[in-house]
Order: sequence, then structure tokens, then C-alpha cells
Amino acid sequence: MTTPNKRPNIVLILTDDHASHAISAYGSVVNTTPRIDEIADAGVRVDNCFCTNALCTPSRASILTGTHSHINEVTTLDTPIDASQPTFVSQLKAAGYRTGIVGKWHMGEGEGHDPQSFDYWAVLRGQGEYFDPQILTDDGVHIQPGYVTDIITDLSINWVESLDGDEPWCLLIHHKAPHRAWEPDEKHQGMYANEKIPVPSTFDDDYATRSMAARHATMRVADYLDLNDLKVAPPEGLTPDELALWKYQRYMEDYLACVASVDDNVGRVIDWLRERGDFDDTLVMYTSDQGFFLGDHGWFDKRFMYEESIRMPLVISYPNAISPAKPVEQLVTNVDFAQTILDAVGIDPHERMQGVSFWPQLTGSLEPTQDAIYYRYYENDDQHHHALAHYGIRTDRYKLIYFYNDGMGLPGSSDHIYPPEWEMYDLAEDPEELNNVYHAAAYAEIRDELKVRLWQLQAELGDAPHPSQPAPVGALSAQ
Repeated sequence: MTTPNKRPNIVLILTDDHASHAISAYGSVVNTTPRIDEIADAGVRVDNCFCTNALCTPSRASILTGTHSHINEVTTLDTPIDASQPTFVSQLKAAGYRTGIVGKWHMGEGEGHDPQSFDYWAVLRGQGEYFDPQILTDDGVHIQPGYVTDIITDLSINWVESLDGDEPWCLLIHHKAPHRAWEPDEKHQGMYANEKIPVPSTFDDDYATRSMAARHATMRVADYLDLNDLKVAPPEGLTPDELALWKYQRYMEDYLACVASVDDNVGRVIDWLRERGDFDDTLVMYTSDQGFFLGDHGWFDKRFMYEESIRMPLVISYPNAISPAKPVEQLVTNVDFAQTILDAVGIDPHERMQGVSFWPQLTGSLEPTQDAIYYRYYENDDQHHHALAHYGIRTDRYKLIYFYNDGMGLPGSSDHIYPPEWEMYDLAEDPEELNNVYHAAAYAEIRDELKVRLWQLQAELGDAPHPSQPAPVGALSAQ
């Protein structure tokens, strides 16, 4: 490794719903992703990266602004961003970077919500289409023939190739894939059709120790994947258990085929950077806006504060500054990305930004920068998945979740009004989060400490506990 003598270019590749356990660098047992792994091999894999609100729109807002949802005010899928907010991109642009974004925006459309501080933007409308997508630019909307993952890569590379001058550039490549309804291109269609994809050990989770929130959600593979997801009708005569496994196989075949296309296109970007002689001088980051349930606990989708949902993949290379090293185990969130990118290029973050830079950990420091992360999911009993509102804290070992629910359940039914409930998990003893120990006497002291730390963390971040949550014993004396 040499000492950088110029500011690096930046490539942030962001996918949608790509679970880290569907990346071979993270030990996937269902697929391989050699080109994404190549970034990790050239740099660092971050093992404990989490989103702070496991939904596409809020996570993207947090990545851009370096703030939690209650600060940037993008709390749900239906709350568009005020795009004039300070972002790491606006900070880069003010410092002389050329800036571009291609692909999924999904934070609103129209005046005040379209991308700002970008010299070039070409984004999908809403969720976007897998084939022949509508592309929105400042010149209007046009349909781009082809497959969306390839198109996003083409437009990204073309923009950089069109630049003149020596000023550094920042490019955000935001893929739609592998978002529902998982539509592979012709090249990858059926590539897993003859493989028996391993079923997660928690596929038959009965949620025995969990709150009502887990049982209330409509995310089970067996019950809620529809014909639009499956593409073909199930064979007749299957037992309920056989049907559940058939649906899982169909779901994963298409999901993993979409991931394979993403991996190929990550490789195209890497090869292009190498051909230009830019790879060593470029900060390349691959991540996803949140995790995803791949049959874990019987579910698809995300939303919950359980590991598969909130854990984000993050691999980073920048050979002129980051030496290949052991995985970073420091707790990291998507809110930390903005400060870290700016730290890497020597630009001060905006005073409004939250989180902490983990650039020191990427470049060799072993000193921890945060001992806990804060999560909050705002949507309550939404019309599709019926996940209930909650927030919580995760430390290296423990997780405490408060399902405040807003006293709601199924709309219009007084028989399904759920009171607030707590869950707590010992991730060292129970990494699959099957045993809620909130009420266990052996964990009483730790539980009370976590409640105080949650209360403090909310205050530090400028958020407020839900009115239904009483102040924990010792909270005031601990401040």
C-alpha cells in the first residue's frame, strides 16, 4: 500500500434487499458471488453493519444524509425526502467532486424530492421495472430498452467516460435488484432450477417465545408469496409442508438469479476501473439498503429488528489506503457511511450529521468507536406486511426491542389490539434469536442496564421514547 497523493474517486454500489448471507464472502451456503468477493479480497469486509430502519426509503435517506430517520424525517416508504438536506454528496460537490447517481432513488419524485447536488442523475421511477425501465432525468422520462441491472451499469460507466478534467468524481450505482418480485434476465433465468437450495434451520420457527408482533406479520413464505412472486402455479397434491418448501425453492431460484446478475455487473465495474487504471485510487463500496429474510424464521421481506433483516453487507476496497485485512467487527450503521466517506477523502462532515466515522477501523485501528446501535421502525400494521412499530438497541452481545405497536393490530377489530411488549436476545448464546429472555430472571440485571442505555441513546440522538415506555429505573441518575 502507498500513501495516497490525490483524493480518491468514489463508487458506492447499493443494491436493494441483498442479504449478506447471500454473499459468499459472508459464508453463503446458497450461492457464490465471486465479483463482490473480489472487493472484499482487495480490501476489508465489515461484519457488523446494520441499518437503523429496515425499509428501502428510510435507509437510503440515512445513507445520504448521515442522520437517523427522526432527523431526516424519512420514516416510512410513504415519506419523501426533502432533497435539499445536507448530504455527503453535497459536501463532496462543494469540495470540487463531480457527482452522479444512477438507478433506484425511491425517495419521492418531483420538485423538492428529485436528486439534488448531483451533476448527473438518471433514476428509476418509484420501485422501477426489471425490463425496459422508465428512467427519469432532469430532461424528463424515457423508457430504456433492456434489463435494468445492465442498464444501470451502462449509464453509470457512460457518465464517467463523458467527464473531462482531473477533478475526482463520486458515482452512486443504485440497483433495483434483488427486490421483489425477483425477475431474472435471460442469461441467469433458471440457473438454480436444478439445485436443491438449503433450507434455513429456522424455517419452521413457531415464534413461541416472541411477542405478538412476530405472529401478526404477514411475511411467511408458506402463506404470503403469491403467483406474481412464484411466476408459475404450484403442483397439485402437495401437503402444506411440501407446498411451503416448493414456494421457498421457487422464491430463492429467482432471488439468487437476480443476485447473480448484480454480481456480474459489479465485475463489469471492477474490470472497467482496472482498465482505466483507477481501481487503486477509487474507494469502492458494495452494500445493500438493508438485509432480507431468505426463509429465515419462515419469512421473506425485512422490517423487523432481527439479525437477517437489519444486517447489511459491506465490503470496501481502496488499495492505495486500505490494506487487505481481517474483517472489521466494529458496530457500524448506515448512518455512519456519510462521515466515513468524507473522512476517507479529508472533507469535514456537515455539523448536522450523526453517527461516527469507521475510517480508522478500515485503515488499521482497533479502537472501538461505538458500543451500541439504535434502531427504529415506524410503520405500524402497514397494508402489506402488518409489521408493528418498534425500536431497540443492539450491543455486541445483546439486543433489546420494544414493540410499542401504537396500541394497534388488525384495523377495525378490537380483538386484535396489542399492548406494548418487550423482547431481549442473548446473541452469544442464541444467535438465531429463538429464545426471548426478556422475562428470564438470570437476565434481569442486564435487561435493566440495556433499558437505561436505550433511554440514553435516544436522548443522545435527539429521539424520544414512545409515550407508552416508562423511564427505566436509574435512567435519570445515569445521565
